[in-house]
Parts: sequence; structure tokens; C-alpha cells
Amino acid sequence: MKRLLVPLAVAGLSAAALAAPATATPTWASDPLSPKPADAYSAAYFWLDANGAALKKATEFRVDAKDVPKLVRPSTTSADGKPGMAAPTGTTGAAAKTKNVNLPKTIGKVFFLDRGGDYRWCSATSIQSRNRNLVATAGHCVYEQGKDVFSKWVFVPGYYQGKAPFGVYAGAYAFTAYDLDVYDDYDGDFAFVAVHNGFSLAAEKTVTKAEYDKWAGDKWAKDEPIDAATYTKCVDLHGGETPDCWAKLSTLTDVVGPSYPNKKRAFKEVAKEDFDKAPTGEANGAQEPTKTVVDYVTQSEYTAYKGPGYRKIDARGNFTITHYFVGYWVKETAKTDYFRTVFTVGLAKDAGRLGDVVGGQGVAWNQPMGQKVTVFGYPSAPHPDGDRPFTGLTPKVCSGKSGTKTYQVNMFKVETHQVLKCSMTGGSDGAPWLLRYDNNKRTGYLNGVTSLFHDQDGNDRIDFISSAYFDGEVADVYNKANYAATKSVVGPNGELIGQ
Repeated sequence: MKRLLVPLAVAGLSAAALAAPATATPTWASDPLSPKPADAYSAAYFWLDANGAALKKATEFRVDAKDVPKLVRPSTTSADGKPGMAAPTGTTGAAAKTKNVNLPKTIGKVFFLDRGGDYRWCSATSIQSRNRNLVATAGHCVYEQGKDVFSKWVFVPGYYQGKAPFGVYAGAYAFTAYDLDVYDDYDGDFAFVAVHNGFSLAAEKTVTKAEYDKWAGDKWAKDEPIDAATYTKCVDLHGGETPDCWAKLSTLTDVVGPSYPNKKRAFKEVAKEDFDKAPTGEANGAQEPTKTVVDYVTQSEYTAYKGPGYRKIDARGNFTITHYFVGYWVKETAKTDYFRTVFTVGLAKDAGRLGDVVGGQGVAWNQPMGQKVTVFGYPSAPHPDGDRPFTGLTPKVCSGKSGTKTYQVNMFKVETHQVLKCSMTGGSDGAPWLLRYDNNKRTGYLNGVTSLFHDQDGNDRIDFISSAYFDGEVADVYNKANYAATKSVVGPNGELIGQ
């Protein structure tokens, strides 16, 4: 892989640093995404919540280039060693023969939050690995301008309109070319991501307050009305304390002073700012911090809620509404509404290892150019002229013979990319380029991923796509990723592992 030559003023490096021996430069870089099960669960749940609302909200991610680049001239293949291949792995059952192209189960979308907090997606595929846990996509769909990795990164094989038929697989570790990670060099615009076992949200269970507090996964608290007798029984059950039961005043018409002989305490929900201003103690209108309740809600419930509770998205990305109360002394005969807080946790179902569920495409490197490749992606972005022929809802396919070109991309010189005549637009970033695709087995050999889009004839329409050439350095990165070990996120009973 040829190194990108970056001006010193741009790179911020000294001449001495650039003078270091080439052999001292590593070929790969690795970064953590969500290695801990709790973080992986949080990332996956973020996309699954509210029937996949976040998945449906996401839009395609593409490189921010002012001008669509043009191909400049043909170049020779940049093989740096002997050709090599790793065979694909399949799942049970083969597709029936058809004149159409059978879509592989391995393809899908990766979802993540970009640096602006926007919900984004790219195309990707599962690939063969010893731990059956690798995803291949474009490097710019994992790394923010070659620097930090994107957050809440997950892979959804077989994605369609908010559905995750094979589960959601949270990224654990990302591997890419050293030159992309350090120099944003698109000659290395690819990434291999080791993902945890997939899971789906399967059921829910009512638990105690103690179990609820310990639960690190999806959970929510809801209040349901009960009668006075049930309230009293609940209070007695908890030894006079009411962590799961509480009452509030229906109206404030029977408020009395602290010295009134036949009185009881009742509560009114107020906005957070009013709670903060309220006095402490037992006077009328004083804070009742022991009655504060945090509800975990869906995104749609969060959006629709009008108050007075305090809305907040917590550090895990959960949508919460906190209810604050102040207390009043009222007549013993005053009407009171009684409630019981029901604590619920969401249970997840382990889907197993990615490669066991959908299989994995093979990987090839240092292959001769001019071979037929088949590309599967989810194009969605409009052409430069504004026309938008693709929706991104379903995968599309391009096929043909690949070749190599040299071209200029704004200020960044890509020395060697392989190119294919194809009209797919942004959103198909990261789409797999498969050699020797078998339409019956739905497998081939990954030999590239879509990186950039080109308007060669100048008519403001994408007519070529390009990928980094998969050479020996790509094989080095793949070899490092191949040994990455990941784990199950949820246990056999749907619990989050590691609680």
C-alpha cells in the first residue's frame, strides 16, 4: 500500500519524524468501540428501542467532498507479495438457482452516531474469521476523519426498514490501516470490526426495587393506581417504608396548617425548577426527595411528554423522565390517589456469533486486476445533479471487471484505488466487493469495500465507485483482527452479563 505524502504544515510533523525508517512504521491500528458487555448492550439497545425508531431515523453517511473526484490515469496493480485467500464460511442451506442475483445473508448496515450526534449508517458485510465475529466496511464508516471511532457502533445484517431479523451486533474493537488512522490516507480506507454476539429484545419481567436498581440494561418504572387497602398492605409489607408505594393529593382544597389535629401528608408533582426552589422540612410546599421517581421511557414517549417531569437522556443513551414532588398537610378526610410503582426490566435473547448466524465472506489480497467483482450496497444519497434514484431501504448490486486508477480527491491524493463502473451513490460506502461470487452459495471473496464515488464524464451523475486495493498490508490488518476475541452480551435468562 502506497503511503500518502502529506505536507509538513498539514501533518504537523517534523522532518525528523518523517525520516524514520519505513520498516519502523506499523501497518495496522486498533481502537476499542464497546468492549464491555454493559456498553455493548447500551449501544445495541439505543438502536432497538421503540421498535427500532433510531434505526429508521438514521440517514446515510458519506465523505464530505466539495467536488466529486475524476479518475486521472490507469496505473499498475500494487500487489506487494503473493496472492492469498481465506475461504468463506456459510450457514446451513443453499439458495435455489435463479436468473437473478441472490443477496447474501452476510450483508447489512452499520449504524453509529457521527461527531454532530446525527444518526448515520453505511453498508457492510460479515467476513470469515476464526472467532466468527468480523465485519468489513469502509474505514471512514468507523473512524471520524481517521481519528476517533464513532460511538454506538453496531452491525445489523439483513437490515430492512427498522427490522433486525438476525439481531444487532455491537462493535467491540476496530482494526484499520495505520495510514488511515494517523494520516487519513484513503489508500487504506477499510476497517475490520470484531463484534460481540448479537441479541434481540425478547421479553420483559417485573422485578423488585432492589433488582431494578442493580439492572444495568433496559429498565423502566411505571406508576399504576391502587386502592387505599392495597396501599396500606404495601406499606406494611415494607415495614412502614414505601419504596414501591406512594400517594398524592387529588386536589389542594383541603390543605391545612401543620398544627391541624386530624391531618395527613399528601403530595403534588411539580417541575424540577419549582422543586429546587421549594423549602426543605415538613412545611406545606416543602420538598419530598424520598418520593422522587425516575421513569425509563421510549423515545416516542420521551418526545411526546409535556411535563411537569424533567426529561433527560442519561449517559447510556436512555430516555428518562424524573418526577419531583412537594408535600402538603391535608385533612384526614381529603381524597388521595394511591399508586404502586411497578419496576420492569427488559430481557434480551442471545443470537450467537455473527458468522454462525449469517456466515462470512472469504477474504482475498494481492489479486490480479481485471477480474469480475460483485458489489452489494445500500445506496441512498442523490447524484450531484440532485436526482435520487435510490432509497437505501433495500440493497442493490453492481458487477463488472475491476481496474486500477490514480486520481485527485480535493487535497488528498489517493495513489491507487481499484475502480468499477457503477452508479451506486452514498450510503453504499463500505459495500463489499466480492470476487468469484457464487450465486447459489451466496458467497465470494472480499477484495475491496466501496470508498469513494466518481463522476467521470462530467454530467453530474455518479458513474464509477472505487475501493482501496487489497494488498499484503490489508492482509496484515485482517490477520490482527482475525484473532480478536469477543463475548456474549446477555445470558441464557436474558440478563445482561457482568451485572
